[in-house]
This record gives sequence, structure tokens and C-alpha cells, in this order.
Amino acid sequence: MLNNWIAQLTNTKRAAGDLGKVSPKLIAGYQGLAAAQNGAGALDAKTRELIALAVAVTTRCDGCIASHANAARQAGVTEAELADALGTAIALNAGAAYVYSVRAMEAFGQFDPARQPAA
Repeated sequence: MLNNWIAQLTNTKRAAGDLGKVSPKLIAGYQGLAAAQNGAGALDAKTRELIALAVAVTTRCDGCIASHANAARQAGVTEAELADALGTAIALNAGAAYVYSVRAMEAFGQFDPARQPAA
């Protein structure tokens, strides 16, 4: 087992509660943002949770993974649906690495002294 995700969710909620005691406006704002995200109604709960899990993977947020894995299970997401969504996240990460590799090559090339304009 890589992680105890049930404990991760519990610990994240506890830590968030501690942050909320010190900065209640911040937590209220975050909760408002999360509530507003469900407002349009164009996507069902399963689809929203599949997107949330794919984004959680691409942003490497363990607390988000725990929270949205739980919500996805409650929304009726199947293992096959999750695997498809995660496959998309994997492909996107590979695509992002490819695009940023192109950017890194370009940056590297621009630092080539032979390419610098004569002073």
C-alpha cells in the first residue's frame, strides 16, 4: 500500500480545521468556491469527480486524491471509468512534459553564445 487514503482524508480535514481556526475567511472563501463549482448543473456528479481526480493527479495533491476518490465512490464511479479518466491524466502529463521539453530546448538554444547578437 502506497498510502492510507482514509487516514489521509481524515488528517487533511483535521489540518484544514486547524487552518480554519486561524484563518476562517480563507476557509469560507474556499468552501464558497467549491460550492459554486457545482452550480451550473451541466455535468453530473460522476463526471465532476472523474475530472477532479484527473486534475488531482496532474497537480499531485494527495488531499485532493483522497477527498475526490471518496466522493467518486459515493457518486457511483466504477473502477473502469476511473481508469479511463486516469489514463487521460497520464496522457496529458506526458503531453505537458513533451511541450515543456520543447520549451526547454528552445531556452537552451537561446543561451547559445553563437546565437547571441554581436555587441
